This record gives sequence, structure tokens and C-alpha cells, in this order.
Amino acid sequence: MPLRHYIINDIKPLNIDDPISDLQLLFNQLTYSHIPIEKDGTYLGCMSETDAHCFDGTKSIVDCNYTIEGFFVRPKTNWLDVLEAFAQNNTNIMPVLDEKNNYLGYYELNDIIGLFNETPFFSEPGGILIVEKGFQDFSFSEISQIVESNNAKLLGAFISKVESDVAQITMKIGNAGLSDVIQTFRRYSYNIVSGHEEDSYIESLKERSDYLKKYLDL
Repeated sequence: MPLRHYIINDIKPLNIDDPISDLQLLFNQLTYSHIPIEKDGTYLGCMSETDAHCFDGTKSIVDCNYTIEGFFVRPKTNWLDVLEAFAQNNTNIMPVLDEKNNYLGYYELNDIIGLFNETPFFSEPGGILIVEKGFQDFSFSEISQIVESNNAKLLGAFISKVESDVAQITMKIGNAGLSDVIQTFRRYSYNIVSGHEEDSYIESLKERSDYLKKYLDL
């Protein structure tokens, strides 16, 4: 189903001349982190619940307009970019504007997360593997080649963390166990952060360590 079918328009944006008390009342009735604000039918942005409750209810929203956050997405925005917009703005409501900047409604975070959960990354059986390598030293084409060279299927992969020029890549792998895939990643100088199946390489090292310890204790 196209993402635009998830647009909800049951909340009319408040006018910037409305009192803060109206905004506070709306937040008390709803579970949204932000409420859209407009002026003369033009979308200005959203005000957060945290900011709204910091002001005297007798003031008008226009008196506090410096706290309005101007985030939004378009109906054609990819759902991953929409999800990113939610995260970047720390919100659970995302206004949708058409190409002429007319307010169409909003997306709810739970609906977009629901779409994410329906992707093969989550719905198909498989193992989760997290690896890391220098940001300039890895490529997704190499990652795909490593996985597929072990007759496995890459169901999805994304950069889940970047720190000190080291990228962490999370992937979902189907059609095969992770042990052979993990060992191949090691040969390509990837550090293994986590694998949700047993890592035979680590188990082998533990067994050899235990054997050596017993030998030295004789």
C-alpha cells in the first residue's frame, strides 16, 4: 500500500493566534509529542508538548513562536526517509505537505514502524549479524559478495553506527547458518560485533583455551 494512504487528517492544526491553553488542553487529550501550527491556512511547523507546558496558558501561541519546529515530509517521501525524519526530530507525529506546501495531514510513528516490521528484514527467518570496519574500507557490494559466496541470502543491511571513522553494519541473513559467513567476514578484516547464531570460531577458541589450561595444570 502506498505510504500516502497512511496520512491521517483528524487533527486540525491550531492557529498561531490561539491561546497556549488550547494547545495544552489538546496535549492532555492526546498522546502526541507535537501539534501542528498554522497561520492563515499555511503550515508553520509543530510545537512540542514539553514547550507548550512551559508557558502561561493565557499567552497566545504567537508569543512563543520561536519554539515552533518546521519539520515535515512529502507524500512521495520514501518510508525510510520518513522514519529517519521521526528519529531526527524526536517526534511521534510527522506532518505531510504537498508540493505547494499545503497541509495534508500527518503520519503516526507506529504506522511507519509497522511498515518496517513487515519488511523481509523482520518477517523472514534468518540470523542477525553485526560487523564493523573502517568507514572508508567497506562497501555494501563487498558485504553482499561475502554473504552470497557462502550460499546465503542478504535480506537487508544498514549502517547502524558510526564512531571514530568505524562503521557498524547490521544485516539479516537467510538460507544458511552464520558460522561460515562470520569466518569469511573475518578473512576480509571485518570485526564481528554480534551474531545471533552460535559462532563456531569463538567456541573453538574457547575449547582450545580450556584444553591448554588443563594441559598446563597437569
